[in-house]
Amino acid sequence: MERRLNAELWDKMHYLFRDFNDRMVHVELKYDFEINIEALKTVLLCFFEKAPVLHASFTDNHVRPYWTVNDYTIDDILTVETVNAEELDNKTNEFLTQCIPPEAKVQMKAAVFNCGGGSVLCIVENHMCMDGGDFKYFLNALCKNYNNYISGIASPIDLKTGTRSYESVYEDLSPDEKHMAKNLFRNINAKDDHAFPLTPDNIRDRSFIARRTLPAEMFDPIKAAGKAHGATINDMLTAAYFHSVYELAGFDKNESVSISCAIDLRRHIKDSSDTGVTNHTAWMQCRVPHCGKDVFETLQFTIESVNKFKSDRFIGLHGLPLLSLGYKILPHAASEEIVKIGYSNPLMAMSNIGVLDVKKLSLAGHEPVDGFMSGAVKYKPYALLSVTTLRKEITFSMCVRGNAEDQKTVERFFDLLEKNINELIR
Repeated sequence: MERRLNAELWDKMHYLFRDFNDRMVHVELKYDFEINIEALKTVLLCFFEKAPVLHASFTDNHVRPYWTVNDYTIDDILTVETVNAEELDNKTNEFLTQCIPPEAKVQMKAAVFNCGGGSVLCIVENHMCMDGGDFKYFLNALCKNYNNYISGIASPIDLKTGTRSYESVYEDLSPDEKHMAKNLFRNINAKDDHAFPLTPDNIRDRSFIARRTLPAEMFDPIKAAGKAHGATINDMLTAAYFHSVYELAGFDKNESVSISCAIDLRRHIKDSSDTGVTNHTAWMQCRVPHCGKDVFETLQFTIESVNKFKSDRFIGLHGLPLLSLGYKILPHAASEEIVKIGYSNPLMAMSNIGVLDVKKLSLAGHEPVDGFMSGAVKYKPYALLSVTTLRKEITFSMCVRGNAEDQKTVERFFDLLEKNINELIR
């Protein structure tokens, strides 16, 4: 008999985003030893059984979409290949820039590329299944269970299960707070037409992932300089983003510009013991009134904007009731059109996914020597800057469906980011 799963609010929203991006989340982890493939296969199979949405197809029937759970084999999930050093980058990039269709048999794919005595683990998953926060959890759990399995300590089944509903964000609020939060119908983010300066969309465009890593020696100075200015590391990076994009795009320096920053709504969930892997990410619209006379003034504008959001006890919850209502009262096809009117997809965004903990990501005592995680490949004119930190090395990544000129623009943006960050810490 066919088994179905509910299509949750954020599943539907990320399906809606198919017009803006490819919905994939990507990770690459490099190890200085060869991964035990049989152990990895066992852990992946156990995890897929614990999280059936990972082997389910999304069905859009225009009335009430749902997931259909599928039979599958490990060959549907995992690819293993031995490559030489010259072809490694091309192989990993080719794998990472693939797009898994929502109607596919599985919603996550992994690959191990063995090269020169080491392994590169790459995983791509559909954002409809889980966000960066739970993907990080998934990776940590994968490594923990791999280690326990090869050590003979336990079966690799330690993955959280439970509800995937967006309503988990309300469960730990007081009755009065819950009533207030469930009536925050207004979307407080305003539309902004300022866009990252990419070329016009073209049928010949191809997906690419551009990366830039700051040396570990810069991390502590960034943190210390931020503290001196009353800013977090994220504030520092956001301010550098603002100041850089004004210069890159040639925006009028007297105009206000906004960048939407990802918010992890798990901040509202105190007890997550009954939640499964899912999405709990919203956006706050950070806005500066104009470009600062220098990057330090832009930083102050950024701090003021961010602190305004942080002072709101319902940060990230505005507009959720309206999205939920839209999907509940209308057939799916009609609700998508209504949601598109009420929801403005940000043209420029930033997601600081946070620290990739090398101890939690170690396999058989080997910590990853390099790695990063990035969000979806954006379709022009939309742009997302993803940030991860590994061993104090901050990696910026942008996933774009574009061309060689767009790649040059992104590299120029990274140059400006570095310049402005160095200005903030000098």
